Amino acid sequence: MGIPRRELQEVQMSLDEFEAIRLADEQGLYQAAAAQRMGVSRATFGRVLESARRKVAEALVHGRLLMITGGPVEHRPSCPACGAPGGGPGERCCENPNHEPRGRRARFRHNPGEPS
Repeated sequence: MGIPRRELQEVQMSLDEFEAIRLADEQGLYQAAAAQRMGVSRATFGRVLESARRKVAEALVHGRLLMITGGPVEHRPSCPACGAPGGGPGERCCENPNHEPRGRRARFRHNPGEPS
């Protein structure tokens, strides 16, 4: 049995911090590429990512509630092959005919010997 939410201390993470950790750690992008996606300098991205990682560590180590703040967000999946913003169900994820979203999650197929 866990601790009730109302009794936990909160750690608040901004949407920018969340996006930085998603791009770097979940998507595995290098900082320069992730910074470009976010429209910030590599140095700024590095500072935002460091702050995000500290907050995740604080929440895990001290058993705190991690709250992502900043307002409503619409998440559209990105093409896992090229990173292009994904379309909704049945929409193309990018211009490459080998990358096709299916259902709610973008999935892709590659023909051997063709670039992605």
